[in-house]
Amino acid sequence: MILWINGAFGSGKTTISYELNRRISNSFVYDPENVGYFLRKNVPKQMLKEDFQDYAIWREINFSILQTISNDFPGVVIVPMTIATPQYFSEIIDRLRSSGVEIYHFTLLASRETLLKRLKSRGDNENSWPAKQIDRCISNLSQDLFKVHIKTDTLTPEEIIDLISKESNIELLPDNRGFIKKKIDRLITQIRHIRI
Repeated sequence: MILWINGAFGSGKTTISYELNRRISNSFVYDPENVGYFLRKNVPKQMLKEDFQDYAIWREINFSILQTISNDFPGVVIVPMTIATPQYFSEIIDRLRSSGVEIYHFTLLASRETLLKRLKSRGDNENSWPAKQIDRCISNLSQDLFKVHIKTDTLTPEEIIDLISKESNIELLPDNRGFIKKKIDRLITQIRHIRI
């Protein structure tokens, strides 16, 4: 089974994915961005694209890896990745579904103001690449294709995780961490996923 956590940059995909990973027995977080960084380091400069999702090979590789993991791993694969282009959604997610992979797809939505505030808290300014994608992501991801939608502006991570677990019929492990430990864990996750 795959839990795909979609959303604009700053929507909380990584935080929610790693919180789910802590609470779902036998789960694994797969990050499709790593294929993009590999491609950027291994293609001629003349072939570089601003968005690595625009490489057809990026979509093909991620489809193949996720299909392989889903077939061979008996647990839950959690994928935090923004996919806001309908064609790319079809080439990966719809294609995985057609090949028999069980996928629950969730899009974390938030207002432009909330997204900018969250991006600033992680060090991105209004002119950063993620911030420049906000309007496109809000427009595209609000389409029915990208349901199940979860509006996160006023929800806690715990509330979001509960909604995802109920929708996907996954039993969560108890979370016995205190408030401070949760904050520290989430900060560590955020720091580990800063892209420079």
